[in-house]
Parts: sequence; C-alpha cells; structure tokens
Amino acid sequence: MINGITHCNVGDQVEAFLLIKSSVKGVASNGKPFLTLIFQDKSGEIEAKLWDATPDDETNYCAETIVKVQGDIHHYRGRNQLKLRAIRPANEMDGVKHHDFLEKAPVTIDAMQEKVTQYIFEMKNPNIQRITRFLLKKYQPAFFEYPAATKNHHEFISGLAYHVVSMLDLSKAIATLYPSLDRDLLYAGVILHDLGKVIELSGPVAASYTVEGNLIGHISIMVNEIGKAAEKLEIEGEEVVILQHLVLSHHGKAEWGSPKPPMIKEAEMLHYIDNLDAKMNMMDRALGKVKPGEFTERIFALDNRSFYKPTFHN
Repeated sequence: MINGITHCNVGDQVEAFLLIKSSVKGVASNGKPFLTLIFQDKSGEIEAKLWDATPDDETNYCAETIVKVQGDIHHYRGRNQLKLRAIRPANEMDGVKHHDFLEKAPVTIDAMQEKVTQYIFEMKNPNIQRITRFLLKKYQPAFFEYPAATKNHHEFISGLAYHVVSMLDLSKAIATLYPSLDRDLLYAGVILHDLGKVIELSGPVAASYTVEGNLIGHISIMVNEIGKAAEKLEIEGEEVVILQHLVLSHHGKAEWGSPKPPMIKEAEMLHYIDNLDAKMNMMDRALGKVKPGEFTERIFALDNRSFYKPTFHN
C-alpha cells in the first residue's frame, strides 16, 4: 500500500484508509441487499462488494466517506477487486482528511492558468477572443478544479484544465504542421468544448452528474452559454455559430453524443485532438500501474482491450 491501492497485487492483504468514491445498492440472487463500493486514493480506484448490507451500512458507507478497510486483493473479470474482511468509518482520532485520497493533475493550477491565458492572448480574432475570455472568467474557479469526467479519462482534481492544456499544446503542434488551420478557432474550441462540465458534474470530489448534466448535458449547456455570452457582449457574426458548431460536433458522431458531425476543418481536428488526449491519458494511467512484461486491466472505453508494457520500457 506504500504506492496506493492500485499498485497492490493479487493475493496482497490490505489494511488502509480509503475514500468512498461511489456507493450503489443492489440485490443479490439470494434476495439480500449489497453495496458496490468504489474506493479511491491518490493512485486511483478499486471496487469492492459489501454483502448483506443493512440500512445503517447504506448511511455509513455513502460517497465521500473515509473508511478504514481490511481485505485481500482478488482478480475478477479482468480487474483487481478488494474482497472486504472488515470496514468501519474513519473518525477524528484517525487524523485523515479528504485531500489525502484525491488524485490531482500533475501540473499546478497556477501553471495551467498561465498557459490558458497565454493561448487566449494569442488569439487574433476579437470576437472569438472576447467570447472565450468571458466564458472562462465566468467559470474560472470550477474550470481549474473539476475533473474532465466521472470515469475513463482525466477523472481527477483539475483534470478538466489539464486535459484542455494538453489539447492546446497538441493544437499548436498540429497547426504548425497544417498552417491552413485557424488557430483561433482551434484554441477556442479546445477551451470551450468541455467547459459545460462545470455544470454537468457535481464538483471536484466524488463527481456525479447533476440534474442539468443528466437532462441536458455539457454539449447543449455550452452551446447555450456561447449564445448568451455573444448576446451580452453584443457580438453578432458567423464566429458565434462556428464556435457553437465546434462544441456540438466535438464527439464526432451521433452515437458518441454529438448532435452534429464535424463540418469544418477545425471541428474535425478538435474531435481528433480530444480523442487522442483522452486515450493517451487512459493508456498512460493504466500502464503506470503495471510492471514491464505485464498487461494492464481491460480498459472499457478502449474496446475493453488490455495493453502490454514492453520489458524494455523504463
């Protein structure tokens, strides 16, 4: 447990404090209730089942609760799972805090703020620059604290901003190779494409979907926000519709959640850049948990594939 729960091997015995990321009630085949618990620490997360759960268990072991657990690491359906032997809520005497268990972006908020500000400063189109700056300022504290998702990629503190900063650097490199791309549109699309997640998600800790997130979603939320920003700033012009299109189409296809497919070059590139950064993050984090010569757990969002870490890798 020195390096965290995700670095434990099958057969390891665990005694540790962990944070409950989520708690979902189910009913077993024998008719008895159980809880599916997702525990997390700074290394990542692991699933466990609490069988024969009582109403008190549902109250004591809800999301955002710190607990002390004892158990063993098992392998189940391609993933490690914690088989619980004992569990109890943490108390003040234990001296543990929520931030002890939260994975964070590997870059400081100050550094990310500086980089995003610089990219906005480089924009030459005043309408695109003003809308982007206005919306970032409106949601700035949340933008630099929220995760980019509840699972799969960048699901850690400041993950949203880290995802955006990585995409901005990718955009700059790609625009250098393909100078016909409009950098202003590409940078604005990167900054705005997931900004609606500060409304879609509940917050930086144990993120879940809000009512707006479930009923409307971050894409529609941000399309509306761009329209409202343009109205407030008294900006009229094609740039507003193009920015809305970038957000609408960044998932690429209807079956992936995009109301429209990309229909301008920059929208197509935004989709690829978003996809590339998300997939690299998933693979890097999974491969970081295994030794050379081993396979990762199956990654559901990557067609349920396992990835091999070559023995000559560092």
